[in-house]
Amino acid sequence: MYEHYLEIAFEAELNTREDPELLEMAPEICNEHPDTRDAAITELRRMIFDRGECEPLRTDDEYLLRFLRARDFIIPRAHKLLVRYCAFREQCSHLYQDVDLWGLVKAGEAYEGCMYDRPDVGRLSIMRFGKWDPSEYPVEDLVRLGVVMLEIGIRQPKLQVFGGTVLVDLEGLSLRQVSALTPTIAYQIVNIMGVSTPSKLNACHIINYNWLLNTFFFVFKKFIPQRAWDKIHFHGNDLKSLHKHLDPACLPPRYGGTCRSHVSARKWLQKIKKYRDEHFDKEMKQLGFVIKE
Repeated sequence: MYEHYLEIAFEAELNTREDPELLEMAPEICNEHPDTRDAAITELRRMIFDRGECEPLRTDDEYLLRFLRARDFIIPRAHKLLVRYCAFREQCSHLYQDVDLWGLVKAGEAYEGCMYDRPDVGRLSIMRFGKWDPSEYPVEDLVRLGVVMLEIGIRQPKLQVFGGTVLVDLEGLSLRQVSALTPTIAYQIVNIMGVSTPSKLNACHIINYNWLLNTFFFVFKKFIPQRAWDKIHFHGNDLKSLHKHLDPACLPPRYGGTCRSHVSARKWLQKIKKYRDEHFDKEMKQLGFVIKE
């Protein structure tokens, strides 16, 4: 029975339709109001053409809505985010261009997701870079998979409104792995976590952290905007501390939680491949990814 439920959840990952119940929550969560939404989209589009600071892939309502929701419908901030996103895609084109989308399943054990989305947490994504074997694939593929998870996730109106929470589990992280996390890689990871992408980061929790990993944190520290520090929480090895911020109902048993709908990115991406449609393929190809059968 539970597997059937999970299969329905996988299929729903490709759903880009707006749910009336979601739109009822949107005013409180992201300041989206039905009577001003269209005007905000129109104003953002006008700002794009008038200022000429970027050349986005698309300017349709559905696309621009992502940026407005990510910045609580504050139009200048949404425009600034769009400019940064376009610049990031240009600077880091190797993360998109000619990347075999389905080939990234090889990096899928380094990420997990809990498909129990709710307004206070959004989608919980878990980074487990200690599971990554540098001899099997390069660190760039870790980042590419993170980009893919983001780009697929933000197609969903639910995740545009709810945003997401990141749990960084540093268990098993070795100096060999840390040495591959260069400032360039750290810059890219920080950017895809919401600095330069239309995704709303609710919080970032770091677990299994100790002083031996100060180098890991130092590399990332200089790229994290000052305003984001209030969202970052260090818990050491203390699950009780984690539970003060994250309801155990949202966490896998590994972290003292009860959520059963947690899956590896490997399995998730395989299900995306199974349930995708022509519209999905078109959007991914437009981003630069290669879709192989």
